[in-house]
Amino acid sequence: MPSTMLVVGPELFVALVVLTAVAAIVAAVGKLGHGRQIAVAAARAAVQLAAVSLLIAAIVASLWATAAFVVLMCAVAAGTSARRVGGGARGWWAGVPIVVGSLSVVAGLLLAGLVPLRGIAVIPVAGILIGGAMTATSLAGRRALDELTGRRGEVEAALALGLPPRDAVLLVCRPAGGQALIPALDQTRTVGLVTLPGAFVGVLLGGASPLAAGITQLFVLVGLLAVEAVAVVLTVELVARGRLRPATA
Repeated sequence: MPSTMLVVGPELFVALVVLTAVAAIVAAVGKLGHGRQIAVAAARAAVQLAAVSLLIAAIVASLWATAAFVVLMCAVAAGTSARRVGGGARGWWAGVPIVVGSLSVVAGLLLAGLVPLRGIAVIPVAGILIGGAMTATSLAGRRALDELTGRRGEVEAALALGLPPRDAVLLVCRPAGGQALIPALDQTRTVGLVTLPGAFVGVLLGGASPLAAGITQLFVLVGLLAVEAVAVVLTVELVARGRLRPATA
């Protein structure tokens, strides 16, 4: 019985190239503006995963190397969100929701003994949570800032009525920023009915029982909801306090 879902060979390489080309061509023909970015993202993913695959054995054997790798993940996630949010020189504030949201949950899980203090356990859990916090921060930041730009008149009207600046901005940005939770909510609501996410499949293919795989996936989904909720609240708060601003501000 095969131990993986995919047959590794030349066919897989060809399929990856074809799928990348299809995605890039469709985006270009549809004038979505991301054709080149799709190709670059796929190439980067291939290089980065190859590097991590070669280094992972050495990294997980050392807690110091594990900690350094988690810090690297946070730094890359923060930089990615900063570019997506477009907050200019203040974009580095986008790292705050990512670090606070993800690492606080990771620390809590380690202290509770739910995740063993071993690199092979910490890195995948931290990676999943940091990735979720990054996505939530990028979505919440962009939507909140876009709303702030498009509805500036409403903010000015709220200020004229005597609302403090923070409250006036939150009145406009909070509902828009909250929409960043919709992907995580939809994934959690439909798990097992629409999709079988990676954690479930990975644990199942690793030889665990379906029950253990289901419990692991539930743990991941609920953890992501907690992390992303914290990240969205902090991101919207940073926008309201002027730490993250529209690129034209």
